[in-house]
Amino acid sequence: MYKVRTYNQISVKGLDRFPRQSYEVGSDIGHPDAFLLRSQKLQGVPVPESLLAVARAGAGVNNVPIAEYSKLGIVVFNTPGANANAVKELVMAGMLLATRGILPGMAYVQSLTHLTDAAEMSALLEKEKARFAGGEIKGKTLGIVGLGAIGSMVAEMALAMGMKVVGFDPALSIDAAWRLSNEVTRMENLPALLARSDYVSLHVPAMDATRHLINADALAGIKPGAVLLNFARETIVDSAAVQRCLDAGRLGRYVCDFPEPAMLGHAKVIAMPHIGASTEESEENCAVMAANQLMDYLENGNITNSVNFPAVRMERTPGTTRISFSNDNVSGVLGHVLSVLAEHKVNVVDMMNKSRGELAFNIIDVESRPDDAVAAAIQAVEHVIRVRVI
Repeated sequence: MYKVRTYNQISVKGLDRFPRQSYEVGSDIGHPDAFLLRSQKLQGVPVPESLLAVARAGAGVNNVPIAEYSKLGIVVFNTPGANANAVKELVMAGMLLATRGILPGMAYVQSLTHLTDAAEMSALLEKEKARFAGGEIKGKTLGIVGLGAIGSMVAEMALAMGMKVVGFDPALSIDAAWRLSNEVTRMENLPALLARSDYVSLHVPAMDATRHLINADALAGIKPGAVLLNFARETIVDSAAVQRCLDAGRLGRYVCDFPEPAMLGHAKVIAMPHIGASTEESEENCAVMAANQLMDYLENGNITNSVNFPAVRMERTPGTTRISFSNDNVSGVLGHVLSVLAEHKVNVVDMMNKSRGELAFNIIDVESRPDDAVAAAIQAVEHVIRVRVI
């Protein structure tokens, strides 16, 4: 029986993925094999010795102490792309709100409560509507910073709306490159993208390398009057620099999903209450993906969409037992483990080894189930972090 401790309100569709005959799932589960959460901050939360994996039903994992968990061999999953459509649609809403006089126009209409005659109201609106005239996004250039799951969908949407699209992503993966339309012009650097774009949409993860990626220096080279959209993370943007750029008239508007007190009431800021992924469909998709990834890891040792360990997937050989282990990514570890198996006369049927940065992960299918002494001997190999017999 696997045990999964949940935090936050997880979609029922995700929870229903766990077979009740083999999983115990709840918010008060003791000795959990896994955590399933959304926004719960795990920094400072005691780590049960039983914990094998953590799945974040969402893309960002800044609420998870990844470095600490990596040292313990705990695999951390996220769900990239599961909420991509929800964010994509909000980006389009943000561009339209920044381009047309929708919000001030609606506010003006709601202010006319003193009028009681429909004809009088109609005549007044006809007279005043020019105050809320805007432009169109067709033919304009959208610059996308980060061309992953969300960025590529935003690009596709913008092209369908008749926009020109340029993109910059120094860490573009092969899978992301395949998803990307050949109509997207790749830019060599961020300054080149900022100088060319009428709209700039950010879709990079929050990490040290992206902290204040959009700062005073970057904004000094942005196309005058451009609209900046941030539906990624608040730390990517230096909000004080953005406000100075807005006040100076160089930046046209700032549309964000991460409001800060200093920006409230600013005429050129459109701030939303962190609702980028807040759709029923998105929450269901994230929960289902997180649950599926947890089950595949707990039951088979396969890793998909981990943020700290490599992607590893191997079909199970019928009639075999699976051994998985994580280790520091140094030479010789796998050889020592295979020697242990040979010494205990454990026959290897199939195996896979993958590495990512300082960590490696291994799956080995063996002919018969080894006894506890074999697992203990593997755990004793230098640089082995964690061993499982599945």
